[in-house]
Amino acid sequence: MGGGLTPWKRRAIFLAVGFVFIVVAPAALSTFRLALLGKYLCFAIIAVGIDLAWGYGGMLTIGQGLFFGLGGYSMGMFLKLQEAGPGNLPDFMTWSGVEALPAMWKPFSNPVVALTGAVLIPMTVAAALGALIFRRRVRGAYFAILTQALTLAFAILLVGQQGITGGTNGLTNVTTFMGYDLNDPINQRSLYVLIVLCLGAVYLLARQVVESRYGRVLMAVRDREDRVRFLGYNPTTIKIIAFSISAGMAGLAGALFVPVVGIISPALVGIVPSIEMVIWVALGGRGTLIGAVVGALLVNYAKTTLSEAYPSGWLYFQGLLFVVVMAFAPKGVAGLWKMYNERFRRPKSAASEPVGHGAEALDVPV
Repeated sequence: MGGGLTPWKRRAIFLAVGFVFIVVAPAALSTFRLALLGKYLCFAIIAVGIDLAWGYGGMLTIGQGLFFGLGGYSMGMFLKLQEAGPGNLPDFMTWSGVEALPAMWKPFSNPVVALTGAVLIPMTVAAALGALIFRRRVRGAYFAILTQALTLAFAILLVGQQGITGGTNGLTNVTTFMGYDLNDPINQRSLYVLIVLCLGAVYLLARQVVESRYGRVLMAVRDREDRVRFLGYNPTTIKIIAFSISAGMAGLAGALFVPVVGIISPALVGIVPSIEMVIWVALGGRGTLIGAVVGALLVNYAKTTLSEAYPSGWLYFQGLLFVVVMAFAPKGVAGLWKMYNERFRRPKSAASEPVGHGAEALDVPV
């Protein structure tokens, strides 16, 4: 949460925000609005992962939809098998003329496999991709284009496998979660609390990573990769770790998204959603973590509110929001807080220090 706050104040703010989301929001919001907020919080988990990879690692990933989809389909497959019952096929397979359960579906009948797979499968894929890409020192726009192309290929694959993935429609009509009816308001609120706790855990994990020695090396790779290599570190391994953690967070978000919304489809994991995910972080303020969360919540809340108020022209208002934020707050919403602290709350002793004093003066902060 930065901006000159002491660790004690950070913990106090974190607990206060958690209290609002866990206690106040369920009491104040209707079931429909609470489900929307739960969806936004799932998106915030993705944003934290993107910020870790992009804001702190310099890896602009425009393919996070790939990992979100892997996590979502892992959970969706388990929930569809659970609803169908032992020995039965999911409804869309029956409609598609499938007579036997595909081999790739069978492991996901186990909840442990489905839950761990929703996180580990995206991390494994990201590690494999990272090993291929980063060893060739591909970075910048080329890395972004590669991730985007892989996401497009994944979406096309999902559409083309009607009998296995549900095709264009995806996995729909998810009505139960671990045997609990998702139409029950009590169960919906319990699921919402689970999402809040997961977001809190993801945020704390990311904060721990960036404040560790590894985090300092990761930021050094972002700023001076070649110099870090000369110092004896392996930038490939450092970037693979951050990229894999980011992918695991997106997979977790996908797994939580499915029971909240009741669907996972290629339209939710393609190029356009992946670009929107990056926009959340850019508007919130990359390299801040809390800015990523704020950006995801703000953009998606604005999207819902504007689409309800202006059904025929809400996209123009959303575009205007992006232009205004980037014009007046190029470092995102979180940058406004930093600017406020620097101008109005900065101690006089700090203001009198020479520019570049301390770790900030080092070319490589390791």
